[in-house]
Amino acid sequence: MSDSLLVTDNLAMARAIIADDHPLFRAALTQALRDTLSDPILEAANFQQLLELLAKNPQIELVLLDLTMPGNRGLTGVVSLRHRYPEVLVVVVSANEQVTVMRQAMNYGASAYIPKSLPLVELQQAVQVVLAGETWLPEHLLAAVSADETDASADFAQRLEQLTPHQYRVLECLADGMLNKQIAYELNVQETTIKQHVSAILRKLNVINRTQAGVVFKQMLYSPDEQEH
Repeated sequence: MSDSLLVTDNLAMARAIIADDHPLFRAALTQALRDTLSDPILEAANFQQLLELLAKNPQIELVLLDLTMPGNRGLTGVVSLRHRYPEVLVVVVSANEQVTVMRQAMNYGASAYIPKSLPLVELQQAVQVVLAGETWLPEHLLAAVSADETDASADFAQRLEQLTPHQYRVLECLADGMLNKQIAYELNVQETTIKQHVSAILRKLNVINRTQAGVVFKQMLYSPDEQEH
């Protein structure tokens, strides 16, 4: 892959990561977006690789994220990226075309939701819209996704926004059933610090205990089959 940069306009200066576990799709997407994003476009095959690339490349502006790649459970990847790297634009590129999932992804901070069935030309246009500072949804689904319906994800998204990045990491651990001592070891902090974070999480999410916090997190962000694990 060439390291040369296309300096035609501000859009061409963008840096991006394509995060998807299918090599052929990553290659096709890279080829399709090369003129828009410029080289190099980085690639990640799982969510951990994505986080490592983001940590090593602070200039990254855009992530194209598959919802079902290894390490990404439901919409947790979108929320995690928004908490860890709030300046990075997150574009969901998924085979899941359920209106509810699209609406939830946008509520949780995605800049666009692009179905994988979309022609590559339209995908290019969608990315250009996002890089220009706008949000994007498929035109034929825009009305349905944007419909003013009662959606619990909107309220939960507002509550999640109140959490600090550290508190969000603790919440992820609570959802995995970890004890305070285990979380402290995982995050390399004192157990008393974890206790303080847990108290803040319960207050901000308006739940009564850590178990409820984990259950609500899974219900709102995991896909139905993942909630059972």
